[in-house]
Amino acid sequence: MKLGYVSVQGKGRIDLLLADVVERLEAQGMALAGTVQTNIERRDRPRCDMDLRLLPDGPTVRISVDRGAEARGCRLDAGALEQSVLWVAGALERAELLVVNKFGKQEAEGKGLAPSIADALERGLPVLVGVNGLNLPAFLAFAGGMALELPPDAAAVADWCFAMRTGAGATTGPRSEDLRPDAEARARPRAVADA
Repeated sequence: MKLGYVSVQGKGRIDLLLADVVERLEAQGMALAGTVQTNIERRDRPRCDMDLRLLPDGPTVRISVDRGAEARGCRLDAGALEQSVLWVAGALERAELLVVNKFGKQEAEGKGLAPSIADALERGLPVLVGVNGLNLPAFLAFAGGMALELPPDAAAVADWCFAMRTGAGATTGPRSEDLRPDAEARARPRAVADA
């Protein structure tokens, strides 16, 4: 399976894990496309600012909108996200792996980075996705039973990424038509054992 995902409990923990994985992959010279999120805490706001680092060498983009200290609801800057999506789509041509920081509401609706995930898999590229518990059923439905849960350990996830790059243990990835945002969630796959 060339589609792997990690799910970690705790605010911001998936972002920290994926940042660690990306650092390991970049240190070994792997060509990446995708996004890594950084959450910036603010003393004057109950919720953090959200920035995306666009891989491999793109800018860092603020994807949250400051709606004030008492604001509720969605803070996502849809325009900034769409610009980030365009960047990622352009970077796929030179990549060996796609990293998607979060399979969120946009992706569950077939928007955001969902088309890039499908495109990468169609090209035979491995894809690593961060998924929180709220969006896990939608992600599993999208993946159509073809995603592999990885342990929440940066070294183990990086090892999986390197193995996928070399083709060790990889099977043919799902085709874009096999990825269905409207399908029912499949049973959760077993976790990969630490090597």
